[in-house]
Amino acid sequence: MKIIVGLGNPGLRYDNTRHNAGFMVMDRIAEILNEKIEKEKFEGKYVKTRVNGEEVILLKPTTFMNNSGFSLRACMDFFKVSNKDILVIYDDMDMPVGKIRLRQKGSAGGHNGIKSVITCAMTNEFDRIRVGIGRDPQIPIVNYVLSRFKAEEQEDLKKSVDEAAEAAIYSISHSFADTMNRFNHK
Repeated sequence: MKIIVGLGNPGLRYDNTRHNAGFMVMDRIAEILNEKIEKEKFEGKYVKTRVNGEEVILLKPTTFMNNSGFSLRACMDFFKVSNKDILVIYDDMDMPVGKIRLRQKGSAGGHNGIKSVITCAMTNEFDRIRVGIGRDPQIPIVNYVLSRFKAEEQEDLKKSVDEAAEAAIYSISHSFADTMNRFNHK
């Protein structure tokens, strides 16, 4: 069994904001798999599905970004899933809109959602897909991550969300090393 978790903030106020790139990818994964992430448990919304014979939990924490790890930990404990079988999808300001990057471990890099996941999973060794949201040095970080994407960014955003969803689904039945080789582009 695997858990794919996308990080974001719940509620209409945060829909389509940069910090919700993880939720956008989760919604795209669910759409591709013809599922709906709507069951409520683990301080989040989830669906249990099967992909190529593998049981998979798709999870969207409703704890708000900074406490995402609590939801993931509750889900991991309930289904007895180790950190080796989780994939975390989240936004990254250090990459431009339209880019994704896959890694198997690392620091939080200042991302509070990932800090929470590392704390609650008790490790920084878990698979991750970072979705670029860009950066604007003129706008304070908190305001920027809670802002919506500009019209001229929509095409690149769609491309990265589609690619991240495809990578997540591919990773279910392939090693993450193979997935990184296929989806990490220069």
